[in-house]
Amino acid sequence: MNTGVSGQSGQIVGVDVGGTFTDLVALDPATGQVRLAKVPSTLDNQAYGVMAALEEAAVDLAALDLIVHGTTTTTNAVLERKLSKTGLITTAGFRDVLELGRRTRPQPYGMKGSFTPIIPRDLRLEIPERMDAAGEIVTPLDEDALRGAARELLDKGCESLVVHFLHAYANPAHELRAAEILRELWPNQHVTLGHALLSESREFERGVTAAVNASVQPLLERYIRRLVEELAGGGYAGEVLVMNGNGGMVSSRMVAREAAKTVMSGPASGVMAAAYTGRQAGMPDLITYDMGGTSTDVALIRGAEPSVSNEIEIEYAMPIHVPMVDVRTVGAGGGSIARVNAAGLLEVGPESAGASPGPICYGRGGTDPTISDANLLLGRLNPAKLKSVEGGVSLADVSAIFEAKLARPLGLTVPEAAEAVIRLANIKMAGAIRMVSVSLGADPRDFALFAFGGAGPLHASALARELGVPRVLVPARPGITNALGCVVADLRHDFVTTLNTPLDLLDMDHLAQVLEGQAVEGAALIGAEKVEIRDTRPVYSLDMQFIGQTHLLRVPLDGPKISREALRKRFEEVYFRRFRVELAEIRAAVVNANCSVIGARAPLDLSTLIDPAGRKATLAEARTARRAVIFDGAAHDTPIYWRDHLPGDFSLTGPAIIEQMDTTVLIEPGDTATADGAGNIIVTLGGRA
Repeated sequence: MNTGVSGQSGQIVGVDVGGTFTDLVALDPATGQVRLAKVPSTLDNQAYGVMAALEEAAVDLAALDLIVHGTTTTTNAVLERKLSKTGLITTAGFRDVLELGRRTRPQPYGMKGSFTPIIPRDLRLEIPERMDAAGEIVTPLDEDALRGAARELLDKGCESLVVHFLHAYANPAHELRAAEILRELWPNQHVTLGHALLSESREFERGVTAAVNASVQPLLERYIRRLVEELAGGGYAGEVLVMNGNGGMVSSRMVAREAAKTVMSGPASGVMAAAYTGRQAGMPDLITYDMGGTSTDVALIRGAEPSVSNEIEIEYAMPIHVPMVDVRTVGAGGGSIARVNAAGLLEVGPESAGASPGPICYGRGGTDPTISDANLLLGRLNPAKLKSVEGGVSLADVSAIFEAKLARPLGLTVPEAAEAVIRLANIKMAGAIRMVSVSLGADPRDFALFAFGGAGPLHASALARELGVPRVLVPARPGITNALGCVVADLRHDFVTTLNTPLDLLDMDHLAQVLEGQAVEGAALIGAEKVEIRDTRPVYSLDMQFIGQTHLLRVPLDGPKISREALRKRFEEVYFRRFRVELAEIRAAVVNANCSVIGARAPLDLSTLIDPAGRKATLAEARTARRAVIFDGAAHDTPIYWRDHLPGDFSLTGPAIIEQMDTTVLIEPGDTATADGAGNIIVTLGGRA
C-alpha cells in the first residue's frame, strides 16, 4: 500500500472543463463541507476558466490537498484539427499508411466526404529499415537517413515527431535505436515511438494513435504548465492529477508523455461518477446519459464497472487505440441549433450556439433557436434561474424568433415548433443510446438511465419511455457530475501487449509472464504518485477473436494464469453472449494481453452534496411556484420545487419540476419521483404510454 504524502484526508477539488461550462466541486472529507461552481469555459485558455471556478467557489488554494482535472484540450485539438506541426519518420514504402487506412469511406452510401490525415504527406518521410512480422531484421536501420529526415522535418518547422516503423510491436529495436539518435538532434522531448504508446500489430491504428499523441503533446504540456503555474501563484502547493480517457488519473508531471490517453477525459470522468453513484445507490447496471450544452455522451455500466475499449474511433478514420471508457457522442446538447433546411424539414444540431453567444435565452446576442430555448417556451425552464443570463431578452423575444425561423416555415404554432424541436432531439439521443446498448449486446430494459449534465434530467424520462427503460437515476448534482468524477476516480494505468498467436500454439507460461510483468510495472507507476492509495489491484483480460475474423472481444481473466482449455471455454462463452452463435469448428486466437492496474483511493461520502440542513419538513414548504408546462400539446398546472429544500424521504407524482443550481429535473405526468439516502432522485416511469 502506498500511503503517499497527500490525499483524501484533506480538501479535494475536482474541476472539469466542458464545451460550454467549467464545473467545480470542492469537498472537505473531515467536515463534509461542499462548495460548487459553474462558470463559462474559456476555450482560448482553459486555465482561466479553472481559476474563475476556484474563485467563484471561494476555495483557499493554500488549504487544498489535491486537485483533479478533466480537460477537453486534446479532444478539441483533434476534432478541430488545431494541432502542433508534427512530422513522421517511417519505413520505406509506408508513408501513406495513415491516409490509406482501412479502405472505408466517410459516407457509407455515396461517393462524397473528405478526410484530412493528422500529419500531411509532405511531413511524412521514409527511410530504409524493415522488420518482418516475426521481429526478424529484413533491412537494417539506416542511421544517416534517419538523421537527415529529422533535420528536414526540423527545417520545415515541426515541433513534434513520430517514429513509426513496420512491425515494431514484434521487435522495437529499430525504434529504440532511433530514439537514442534523435535525443542528440531533436530540441525537445516531443518524440513518440509507435510501439511505446501502443504495442499492437495493426500499422494503421498504431500509427494514427502515435500521430495523435505527438500532435497534441506540446499543446497539453503548455496548458498544464500554465495551469500549474497559475495554481502555484495562488498558493497551491499540492499535486495536480489529470483524468485520462480510461477513467483513471495520472500526475500532471507525467500526463503529456502519453497525451493521447487524455482524449475523452471529460466524458470518462462523468461515467466514473455514475458508476460510483450507482454502486452506492444499489443500481450497478446503468446507461449513462450526459447532455450538456454542446453534445450528449452515452456509455454502458455493468456491475458498477464502465465498459472500456481500446478500439475507440472518435471520428472517421481517427482510431485512438489506447484503453478508454466506451463513450459514444451525438451532436445534441442544450445549445444545439434548430433550423428548417432547404427541403423544408426540421433539423436539430450538430451545430451548437456554445457558451458564446449561446442560446437566445442567455441574453448574450444569440439569434438561433436552440433546444434550451424550446424548453423555455414550453415552461420547462425558468428564465430567472438560467445560468449566465445577462438580461435583455424576454420570453416574447424568444417566441418571436421561433415564430419567424421555425413555426411559420413549418406551418406550426410556436409551442408546436418547440415540442417538435424537443421530440427530434430526443429521437437523436435515443438513437445514440440504442447504438451503445445494442452494439454491446445489452437490452436497455435491463438497465436504469443515469441522467446528468446541465440538460440531461430535462429529457431523461422521455428517453427512458422511448427505450423501455423502467427507471431513471438523477444524482444529487447532475450538472457537475463530470467534476465529481474527478474527485471519486481512482488512479489507473493500462497496458496492452500484442501476442497475435493461435490459442493452440500459445505458450501459456509466457502469457502469464507478460501479464505479471504488466502488473508489476503498473504498481510501480502508481507507487510513484504523490497521492494516498487505499490498495492496488490488477485487472487482467485478453483480446481474442476467431481466426479469420477482424473484430476483437475482451475476455476477462481472474488472474494471470489460466489453462488453455479454460481460456478456450471462456472465450466461447463471451462470443456466444455477444453474438448468440457457436462456432465450435473455428479456432481461436489471442491477439492482445491486457492489464489495468488500479490504485483505489479512499471512498467519499456524497450525501453532503445537498446540505441536509437546508431540507424542509414537507413538499409544500419546498415548493417555490407553479406554472403552466406543455406536455403533448396540453398545458399542465405544474408545481415547481427547489431541490435543496426537498425532504430527505419525499415522494411525488408528476407533472413536477425540480430546480437546482446546476440543472432542472422534469417529472412527466404519471411518473413517480422518490429520494434515496444519498440524495439521488429515482424516477419510476408510469402513466403515459
